[in-house]
Amino acid sequence: MPTFVRTEKCDGCKGQDRTACMYICPHNLMKLDKDGSETGHAMKAFNQEPEQCWECYSCVKICPQGAIEARHYADIVPLGGSVQPMRGSDSIMWTIKFRNGTMKRFKFPIRTTPEGSIDPYDGKPEADLAKISDNGFFHTANGFRAGDSSELIKA
Repeated sequence: MPTFVRTEKCDGCKGQDRTACMYICPHNLMKLDKDGSETGHAMKAFNQEPEQCWECYSCVKICPQGAIEARHYADIVPLGGSVQPMRGSDSIMWTIKFRNGTMKRFKFPIRTTPEGSIDPYDGKPEADLAKISDNGFFHTANGFRAGDSSELIKA
């Protein structure tokens, strides 16, 4: 189910140009309504296309105000239950409220690395563009062999 913003909790990340949810959304769905012209709520974030939501919970976990929630599927959170994450500096605390009122909390460490700290080419050889058009350049180095057209499935 798509995420939605509780406008009474959202502070627009204190008026910055880019909110935390805008920064983290992999589908670029979160938007800040600066003047209130789109939602009627100035300086509040919102999901501009809920039907496109990937339900990844990234925005829910990163929101410093806990203002973003997701409508849960009945098989996960039936009839009045809720699941709410709260992000700390080194972990995420999940609070689960069951429909009978029982609450459970689970704490998991954050395993992401700081932005810009990963070097994806570390330990890899420099690309030799002079070999780019050589036959077998892409498949012989990793143990792959050239394709054989007689092996193709013909319909």
